[in-house]
Amino acid sequence: MMKYDRIWCCFALLLSLCLPLPAMATPPAEGMVVAADSRAVDAGAAMLAEGGNAFDAAAATALALGVVEPGSSGLGGGGFFLLYIAKEDRYVMLDARETSPKLAGHGELFRLRSSMDGAQSAGVPGLAAGVDHLLGRYGRLSRSRVVRPALRLARKGFDVSPRLQRMLAWRKGAMNDAERRVFLTSKHVVQPALAETLQRFARGGADDFYRGATAGRLVADMKRDGGLIREADLADYRVIERQPQVIDFQGYRIVAASLPSSGGITLAEIFGMLKHDHLQELSALDRAHLLIETMKRAYRDRNHYLGDPGFIAIPDLLDAKRLAAMRATIDMARATPSRELGLWSDSSGAGQDTTHFSVVDREGNMVSATLSINYPFGAAYLSPATGLVMNDEMDDFATRPGQPNAYGLVQGRANAVAPGKRMLSSMTPSFVIGPERTLIVGTPGGSRIISMVLLATVGFMAGDIEQGVNGGRFHHQFQPDLVQYEQGAFTPDVAKGLRQRGHVLKKVRTYGNMEAIVWQRQSGRLKAVVDHRGEGFGRTVR
Repeated sequence: MMKYDRIWCCFALLLSLCLPLPAMATPPAEGMVVAADSRAVDAGAAMLAEGGNAFDAAAATALALGVVEPGSSGLGGGGFFLLYIAKEDRYVMLDARETSPKLAGHGELFRLRSSMDGAQSAGVPGLAAGVDHLLGRYGRLSRSRVVRPALRLARKGFDVSPRLQRMLAWRKGAMNDAERRVFLTSKHVVQPALAETLQRFARGGADDFYRGATAGRLVADMKRDGGLIREADLADYRVIERQPQVIDFQGYRIVAASLPSSGGITLAEIFGMLKHDHLQELSALDRAHLLIETMKRAYRDRNHYLGDPGFIAIPDLLDAKRLAAMRATIDMARATPSRELGLWSDSSGAGQDTTHFSVVDREGNMVSATLSINYPFGAAYLSPATGLVMNDEMDDFATRPGQPNAYGLVQGRANAVAPGKRMLSSMTPSFVIGPERTLIVGTPGGSRIISMVLLATVGFMAGDIEQGVNGGRFHHQFQPDLVQYEQGAFTPDVAKGLRQRGHVLKKVRTYGNMEAIVWQRQSGRLKAVVDHRGEGFGRTVR
């Protein structure tokens, strides 16, 4: 572990020790899995029905999503698993984020190469290591049992959903021949090479994927097709257990992903600025204005200061005096132009790619997991010998300073490319623990993920999680200096009032695919809250 990584982990650990987390009270009377595809939900629910715990269910759900949602996640990508281990009353984040191959060099070199399409845009995958670690340390069932549903889906195939069909139509022009043969020749997708990879994973786990037959096959494809991943990159990959970001706000505790996810610390800045504001007592106009202004300031810091804590020193962005001073710059009668806030600018993003799922079991264990291959179908490159749809997460680095990536983010040197470095992410799996209820939540959506989780959390605190998940969304992230919003996010009067205060509004298509669980802790009752924008599904297991 690098020097700065140790410092950051020690700071987070001290924070968590100073803020003992509330007890979870009555365990649920049943388990629940909520995910973006019913077939993946069935895979996770089967683990609970067979005596597995939430961690077994999460592993099975993640693997199945990688088969039936190949445009959003899979063993060719990575992600973050936020865990609550009930018997230990402990929270932990599994960092299975991709890393930069050594051949990518540093930023100056990588800017000469494509960071979006083709084998060279792929980072070293982390999901296989994450799933194996999750099972080996926290699960109860055998790896072969947990892999079985995904293996069956890969071998027997599945029918393409309308959402997946739209993603295929969007990305088919960039796909390599192997990917076209698998996904564009039939509406019933069978993935024999991926099935073989899953079978090897069932037998050998991460050892096979990173140092065995699968590693050899993947590297051979990379060498032939211009990819940068080599044997040493795979052999060196490790999952990191990190302390999550903990935020206390007006009687609620938010536990969210920590760096290299930017979500937790960005939320901490926003709630820190709002420490003395009572949002529900404000008018709808004032509340929207205040949230937009805090987003603007927190996203400015996000893209200027944040990166892999193993490689850079992160300043104390959460100092109470600093946050109070930032709050003092907000004029409730006027939008602050981004140019007046200083620091180098950053930009915007969207998306429904990436995937999220939530799990809770009868023991009270919880998982909030957000997984990704970045852009729809990642690099648009399928490794023929392994069946892996490879990520294009190298685009999440600041590969072209001053120029936007696929999601519009224009980032600083803190997130520059370096060998073995983890690219900054917006994925924000979270738990929100209130006096009586707990929310397990997260979503895809590119750089808008953080603002989506913010709005869902605010809705949950106000007692209206359905509105928080399915209501209209809005987003600001410093540059471009405009408010992006969905239909229904603002009433006509609120939209007019925002414009009068100087906000520039831009209507955008719907985005995100949030999958949440609400746990009523006194009664033990569970409720699935599924985003109507997607094809999500929730199932209880008694």
